[in-house]
Amino acid sequence: MADRVVPEGRRQRRRPTKQGAVLSQELIVETALRLVAQHGAEALSVRRLGAALGADPSALYRYFHNTDDLLLALADELIGRAQEGFTATGDWRADLREIGHRVHRQHQSNPQAALLAAHRTTGRTHETLAVESILGILRGTGLPDPLAVRMYHAFIDQALAFAAQDAAAAALPPPAQEADLQVWHAVYGHLPADTHPHIAATFPLLAADMRGSGYPFALELLLDAIAMRVAEVGRGE
Repeated sequence: MADRVVPEGRRQRRRPTKQGAVLSQELIVETALRLVAQHGAEALSVRRLGAALGADPSALYRYFHNTDDLLLALADELIGRAQEGFTATGDWRADLREIGHRVHRQHQSNPQAALLAAHRTTGRTHETLAVESILGILRGTGLPDPLAVRMYHAFIDQALAFAAQDAAAAALPPPAQEADLQVWHAVYGHLPADTHPHIAATFPLLAADMRGSGYPFALELLLDAIAMRVAEVGRGE
């Protein structure tokens, strides 16, 4: 796409597309997410989006500077969907847990988009609201600002890193997913105790645990660490 986006107030296309829809930024993002889910990164092209929308590809210039601008909009949309319906309870641990799981679940629901967007910083409406909300929860615990910021950094990077890793696994074709899981039995299940005593001793537990995401437990470990720091601050340490 060329860098000639139209200002927001003048960007709406008045005539319906061939599918009978009026083109909008929201419609383009929704369509792009659907195409990315079906075809991966190559779906983010003017030609494919225009065809899916029933619009001239050049019409997309009115809404996005380029494909990277559109990708940032997709990333922000995932963040926004993760926040839909969330209401803080005042229990910082419960609220952070809920936000973390929402972010992780939303990216797992859109694994192809998560692979493209989980590592991006959008600076857009949904992201800035999420940053404000999480920082507010952390500062509300009494943590000093330098520590609240570091905890925010650890919290959101943990959620997005697991989201990206688990999305990569979810985006694999089913035969590849099953083959990866079978490695635990085909290889690790046959390692002898004399050379790999710890794997041999824990293998049944290891094979079972590796079938799911490590995020829920990792999140609890981080929440425990935050609770420890909150307690230290409360004691004046």
